[in-house]
Amino acid sequence: MPVPNIPEVHWNDIGGLQNVKKEILDTFQLPIQHPELLQAGLHRTGHDNHGVLLYGPPGTGKTLLAKAVATECSLNFFSVKGPELVNMYVGQSEQNVRDVFSRARAAAPCIIFFDELDSLAPNRGHSGDSGGVMDRVVSQLLVELDGLSKSNDVFVIGATNRPDLLDPSLLRPGRFDRLLYVGIQEDFDSRHEILKALMRKLNTTVDSCALAANCPPHLTGADFYSLCSSAMMNALARTIEAIEANNLPMDTELWVQQEDFDKALLTLVPSVSALEVQHYQKLRDKIEKSRA
Repeated sequence: MPVPNIPEVHWNDIGGLQNVKKEILDTFQLPIQHPELLQAGLHRTGHDNHGVLLYGPPGTGKTLLAKAVATECSLNFFSVKGPELVNMYVGQSEQNVRDVFSRARAAAPCIIFFDELDSLAPNRGHSGDSGGVMDRVVSQLLVELDGLSKSNDVFVIGATNRPDLLDPSLLRPGRFDRLLYVGIQEDFDSRHEILKALMRKLNTTVDSCALAANCPPHLTGADFYSLCSSAMMNALARTIEAIEANNLPMDTELWVQQEDFDKALLTLVPSVSALEVQHYQKLRDKIEKSRA
């Protein structure tokens, strides 16, 4: 069962995704920081339930966005992966769902973040389990979401790579009624912002702009993280080798150089193919059209 905490992820730790950040800011941060707007009757979209669904390819920053909201708004954060709540015993899965919402109310104000939501709330009647466990879990989840309708201090964010597998009743107004696509940042400025956010944590003088220009297309945020992590490991191996050869003192500070990034780029393979990017873009267009 998740333990409430306030994560340490800020908006400047997330490069790019400016449109998504603005949408989330309008949905969560502004009303929390300015409750007088709500008292004046200026309610935001989806205020009755605070439900937002982040969807898109894996590794694009959906979890980071949810954590940044909690950090910037000083909200307790419950992170729940769908499979964690599913239990083999009759009735236990539904009880697990009830427990999550009960603990969230006790720790309010807070955010409940459902990662891999499609595994917890698949389309009812299509889950294939003989006992109908998943159908009952979905029904319990809907009951709990509806029970938040009068709550102003418990927010729900879901994340999924497969929104097409979710039960449609989750997406009706009053539940997860705001869907935000978190896609791959293909424009140069966004890619550069992601690299700058990651490279701030490294000792390096490498030009992030030039590095962004040399990166292959269709890289996710997780791919950029992998690039920086690999470069740091290359720098570590190079520094240790120089120390063992007595070319550097033992207390030498680790610095990541251009050669370390060049070596990391040679083995970097995008985790999402161009074909998969097209699939997600078509899925986004289909969802936006159906909700227009």
